Amino acid sequence: MIVGGLDYIHITKMEEVDSAVTNQHPFWPRHLSIPNYVANDRSMGEILAFLFSVSGMLLLGTWALTGKDMEGGRLTMMRRLILCWFAVCSFIHGVIEGWFSLYYPLIPSDQSFLSQLWKEYSKGDSRYVIADNFTVCMETVTAWMWGPLSVWTILAFLYNHPHRFVLQLIVSLGQLYGAVLYFYTEHRDGYIHSELGHPIYFWFYFIFMNTLWIVIPLLLIVDAWMQLSDAQAHFDRTGAGKEKTKEE
Repeated sequence: MIVGGLDYIHITKMEEVDSAVTNQHPFWPRHLSIPNYVANDRSMGEILAFLFSVSGMLLLGTWALTGKDMEGGRLTMMRRLILCWFAVCSFIHGVIEGWFSLYYPLIPSDQSFLSQLWKEYSKGDSRYVIADNFTVCMETVTAWMWGPLSVWTILAFLYNHPHRFVLQLIVSLGQLYGAVLYFYTEHRDGYIHSELGHPIYFWFYFIFMNTLWIVIPLLLIVDAWMQLSDAQAHFDRTGAGKEKTKEE
């Protein structure tokens, strides 16, 4: 009986050691089991340099492109900045979040650059590395709807299409709704998927980078609302709608 008891204790201790080794990862909560996790061989600096370099090039390229005379005349500085925002959105939604939506089951063990980017970001929100249902669904919708629509919005403004502010409103509403749900679901979980208060992982990755998709879309919704309201008011004042009804 003593020998059997000692064997049981030995096996239990070995299981605890194996579990501790298996759970050696930088994500929260610490008890998360990610048995196929492979640590990044790229540094935080390399990953962030890539992200901000590509975003910066898109900003500069879009700024230069929108400085030319367009079909509807030269764009204002504010409108050019808005198109720069949509250019960055098209990259982040279509490429980075698109990668997550396709390869989320492989990310913990994959060492391709975009997978390492997601493992780095997961230090601020581990829902990505464990393929949380909400995160997968939300990012898939974001990637395949708001990514292409961001590109369409840019083209609509460049070619002065009448539906340009409708597109701005739709994309911004979608972004705002997704960001609110993103924060609210984590709030209900008690912020357990990040190291609460960490200056980089919590405040920069989780709070700051995602708050952008609340503040900016909210401003763009107001802008689109005003533009569309003014257009409808002008249409009503001119009586064009009534004339068209009489002709029919």
